[in-house]
Amino acid sequence: MTYRVYIKKDYKNKIERIGEASNRSFFFKIVSLAVLAISAFFMFGTGSSDRQEPSLATVEVAPKPDITPITNQHKITPANIENIELQNINEEFTSVIETNVAENTIDDSSFQDIESVIEDEDVFQKDEIIDPWQSVTVKSGDSLALIFSRLGLSPTSLYKLMSLGKEVSKLKKIRPGQLLNFHIEDDELLGLEYEMNLTKTLKISKEENRFKSEVIQIELEKVVKHASAIINDSLFLSAKRAGLSDNLIMQLVAIYGWDIDFALNIREGDSYTVIYEEQYKDGVKVSDGPIIAAEFINRDKTLRAVRYTHDDGRVDYYADNGDAMRKAFLRTPVELARISSRFNLKRKHPILNRIRAHKGVDYAASTGTPIKATGDGTVVLAGKKGGYGRTVILKHGGKYSTLYAHLHRYARGVRTGSRVKQGQTIGYVGKSGLATGPHLHYEFRINGVHRNPLTVKLPKAESISKEALAEFKVKVNPMIVELDRLTGKSAVAVQQSDSSITLADAMMEDG
Repeated sequence: MTYRVYIKKDYKNKIERIGEASNRSFFFKIVSLAVLAISAFFMFGTGSSDRQEPSLATVEVAPKPDITPITNQHKITPANIENIELQNINEEFTSVIETNVAENTIDDSSFQDIESVIEDEDVFQKDEIIDPWQSVTVKSGDSLALIFSRLGLSPTSLYKLMSLGKEVSKLKKIRPGQLLNFHIEDDELLGLEYEMNLTKTLKISKEENRFKSEVIQIELEKVVKHASAIINDSLFLSAKRAGLSDNLIMQLVAIYGWDIDFALNIREGDSYTVIYEEQYKDGVKVSDGPIIAAEFINRDKTLRAVRYTHDDGRVDYYADNGDAMRKAFLRTPVELARISSRFNLKRKHPILNRIRAHKGVDYAASTGTPIKATGDGTVVLAGKKGGYGRTVILKHGGKYSTLYAHLHRYARGVRTGSRVKQGQTIGYVGKSGLATGPHLHYEFRINGVHRNPLTVKLPKAESISKEALAEFKVKVNPMIVELDRLTGKSAVAVQQSDSSITLADAMMEDG
């Protein structure tokens, strides 16, 4: 049996179908042309050379033809199917083509099946990379309502979310640069995450058409380090050379501010050693932790301080014998200022040009430098006082009082009758009243009598009680031992209980 096929008609149909598939990718166009060529190959491979009509070619095809090379007599040469390459045809395409050729049938269903497989695979790959979470950085002028509007989220979702309680109210105070993570699917809010600070993240999720919130506590990684320095110029410069940040320098000044006047008492050759923490989040340093132990040698006098946490969570610094480092008063009301005039009962006044007792200490500093209350107290005056200009007077308990004069302005909330805390800013350096330049005039009085602020013996704060002293020494002993090691001193270690901390476990070599 033989089959008579009209090549011209078949070829025309194939070419027309290729032309109609304008949206098909270049890859499928090449494959279509390749299939057409193979089809023609088998149709011509064993055909007869007899021609019935001048315009038509005939070929005899055996039921199971042998594959033979195409001869010049049977080669198809339309201009739009030249240079067809079959080397890189996919195995799946080849299998479909061979099956259809064996059955002497080639139809569009073969291409549809192949395209369907590829389309399904593309959809799967697209679904696989879609992330329902998206991050939004808060811009200047943004509010949560504006962000919801930009994301296409409904006001109803915002209302339900903000009705959750006090924790969620923090979203009303978002600031530029902060990051909000939204979980959105089909224009519906399913979750929100907001980093409140380094250790707390607000997490909101939706379950059964209701929102719920929780605060996730994140533990920062703590790394213990140390630094030592000898002061040849200034505390600040020596600390910078030792690798201490501004934050750690100010912590050091605050710890020893009760005993050392950093504007007067620092001498060349003084030295210090500091053990401190650094805090990391996801492998990135985010802050300097607190100083946990320190030794300061000032004028050959050694002062040690260790950080101690009480059972009630209160934290303070103590000497290694249990005495509190924090006294009832700060020694200096202005940090790192220069003393321009000392306590002198026979000083000649620079403006009045006559002998007039100088019953305080003058600290020269630039206008606007913060002035701190040297102790807890009550404001008995916040106003002008003759030659003192703008003045603040604080009363501390029943026998102590301090005076701060020549202020540029008062701090917000400081007024007669208000309470202030030690270290709180009460005003700013100026030159009001009888003053030749910006400075602070500071006085210290006991029972109304002026005393030299630089030499007066300051009352101490509460120290470790005798009952708690043994436990205190056990807990701080690892820090004392580490200070001894760093400073080259020897110490007899206190026997530690099984529950005591070990500083060595937290230490790591400085890189």
